[in-house]
Amino acid sequence: MPRTRSKPLILVALLLAAFAVNLDTTLVNVALPTLIRELGATDRQLQWVVDAYNLVFAALLLTSGSLSDRFGRKGMLVGGLVVFGASSLVGGFATSPGELIVARAVMGLGAAMTFPATLSLLTNVFTSRRERTLSIGLWGATSGVAIALGPIVGGFLLRHFSWSSVFYLLGPVAVAVVALVAAFVPPSRDRSSKHLDFPGLLLSAGFMGLLVYTIIEAPSHGWKSIPSIAGFTGSAVLLAAFVMSERRAAQPMLDVRLFRNMRFSAASAAVTIGFFTLFGFIFLITQFFQFVRGYSPLSTGVHLLPVALSVAIGSVVGTNLAVRVGTKAIVTAGLALQAIFYFWVAADLSPTLDYSIIATQMVVYGLGMGLTTAPATESIMGAVATDQAGVGSAVNDSTRLLGGTLGVAVIGSVYASLYNSRLGATLPAALPGALTNTAHQSVGAALEISHQLAAQGQHATADAVRLAAVHAFNHGFSIGSLVAAGVAVAGALLAAVFLPNQPPQRAEPRERSAQPIETP
Repeated sequence: MPRTRSKPLILVALLLAAFAVNLDTTLVNVALPTLIRELGATDRQLQWVVDAYNLVFAALLLTSGSLSDRFGRKGMLVGGLVVFGASSLVGGFATSPGELIVARAVMGLGAAMTFPATLSLLTNVFTSRRERTLSIGLWGATSGVAIALGPIVGGFLLRHFSWSSVFYLLGPVAVAVVALVAAFVPPSRDRSSKHLDFPGLLLSAGFMGLLVYTIIEAPSHGWKSIPSIAGFTGSAVLLAAFVMSERRAAQPMLDVRLFRNMRFSAASAAVTIGFFTLFGFIFLITQFFQFVRGYSPLSTGVHLLPVALSVAIGSVVGTNLAVRVGTKAIVTAGLALQAIFYFWVAADLSPTLDYSIIATQMVVYGLGMGLTTAPATESIMGAVATDQAGVGSAVNDSTRLLGGTLGVAVIGSVYASLYNSRLGATLPAALPGALTNTAHQSVGAALEISHQLAAQGQHATADAVRLAAVHAFNHGFSIGSLVAAGVAVAGALLAAVFLPNQPPQRAEPRERSAQPIETP
C-alpha cells in the first residue's frame, strides 16, 4: 500500500487520466464543421469520425478491464495513455477523412485501456470508506467537468489555430499524465487469477461492439428495419452466450451472478439512465445555442459552464450524502432533478428565453446528474471485490457509454422525426424542392438557407424559412425533452424500489464467487 503522503499525487495522476479521456468525448465534436471545409468530409464520414472512437471504446472496455486485473492495472493505464496520445497526435496529421477515422478508432482502443484502470486503481489505493467516497466523488466530478469543457477548449483552439490542434493537444497531455502515473501510482493486479477467459473476452467484445454499432446505425436504417432487428437479435444471442460461458468458466472474467446484487445492477441501471439524459441534453442544447441563439462554438462552451460546475458539486456532495442519508435516497433525488429539468425545459423553451433561466435549469440538471452517477458508481465499486476492480470499473464505464449512445440515438431520432414533420407542414410552398430537401437535413441547414435568401433580397421568404425552422426545432426539442424526462422518472422509480439504501462495505479479495444477494 502506498504511503499516505503520496496519495494526493496518486489521485491527481488518476484524475488527469480520466479527464483526458472524457475531454475528448466532446472536444472533437467542435471541429466537425471545419473538417468539411479542410478535408472535404461528407456527413457520413463525420459521423464515423465520432462513432469509430465510440465503437472501439465500447467493444473493448470489458476486455481491457479484465486484462488489467490479470496483467496489471498500472501497466494497462500507461499503455492506454500512450496509445491514446500517440493516435491523437497522428490524427492531427491526417490528410483525408479515412486516415482520421482510423486514428480515431485507435484512440478508442487507448481510451478502453485507460478509463477502467483509473477507477479500479482509485478503489485499490483508497480503500477506507471515507477515502473511497471522496475519490469516486472527485472522479465523477472530473468526468463531468471534462465533458462540459470540451467545447470550450475546442472552440478556443479553433479560433486561434487549425483543426489539427484539437488532436495535437492530447499528445503532450498524455505524455505528462504517463509521467505522473509512472512516478506515483503503485502497481496493482489480481494475483489469484491464473488463466485468461478467452471465450468471455471475445463474446463480451462481440456483444458490446454489435450492440453499440446497431444503436449508432438504427436512426439511419430505422429502428424497425431488418438491419436493426438483426443487429439487436445478434447482440441478444451474443449476450446469452456470454452469460452461459461465464457461468461455466472456472475463472470467469465477470462473475455474472453479481447482477443479482441490486447494489450492483440497480446502480448500473441508474448510471445508464443518467448518461442517457446527459448525452441527449448535450445533443439538443448545443444545437439550440449554436443555431437558434447563434453562439460560436467557444461561446456555446462558456454558456454550458453552469452544467460543468454543478455536476462537479453534485458528484462530491452526492457521494458524501449517500454515506449519511443512503444511496437510494440520493440517487432517486438525482434522477428526479433530471426529470424536473426536462419537464421545465419542455414547458419554457423559447428562442428568446432569458439566459439566467436557462442557466438555472442547467444547474438543476447538473446537480441531478452529479447526485445520480457518482453515488451509483460508488455503490457499483463497493459491490465488487478488490481483485475484480478492473472488470467492475469496466462494467460501470460500459453503462456510461451505452447510456450516452442510446441517449443520442433515441432522443436524436425523436427530435429529427418531429422536426421534419413540423417543418414539412410550415415551410413556404414556393420554396424550391432542392432547398426544401436541404432544410430537412438539420436546423442549421435550414437557417443557412434563410441567410442565403436574405442576402439575395428575398426577405419575406427568408423570414418564413427561419420561423418554420425555429418552430420545428423547438417542437422536436420539447418532445425530445419529455421523452428524456419520462426515462428519468422511470429511473427514479427503479432506484426507489430496487436500489439498497446503504452502500456496501468494501469487499475483500476472494475466490470468484458471487456476492450475497441483498434486498432493498
